[in-house]
Amino acid sequence: MALIFFVSSQPSAPLPESVSDKGAHLLAYSVLGVLSVRAAGGGLPCRVTVPIALTALAITSGYGALDEWRQGVVPGRSQDIADWYADTAGAVIGIGVCWAWGMMRALGRRSP
Repeated sequence: MALIFFVSSQPSAPLPESVSDKGAHLLAYSVLGVLSVRAAGGGLPCRVTVPIALTALAITSGYGALDEWRQGVVPGRSQDIADWYADTAGAVIGIGVCWAWGMMRALGRRSP
């Protein structure tokens, strides 16, 4: 969260020209989604239950909404609901990766 806060406090996003704004949002919030699952689930890998997934989604998407709102007062930045959609999509991707990882580990333990 601190890194996202720092980057979004800059007058313009320090991204290479080949990286799109929405792609950066997806990547950053995918990582935050994984970290949120880790926080809500007590570490990784964990079995991602519905309450853990919803908690991680609320943390990640909520932070994305607050960050977009805050950017309205940062000189050179603006609020963009499409960025928040990308943030939330990134959260879903990160949570999905954790869910899949937990499922693969559970299947691996069942093998004879």
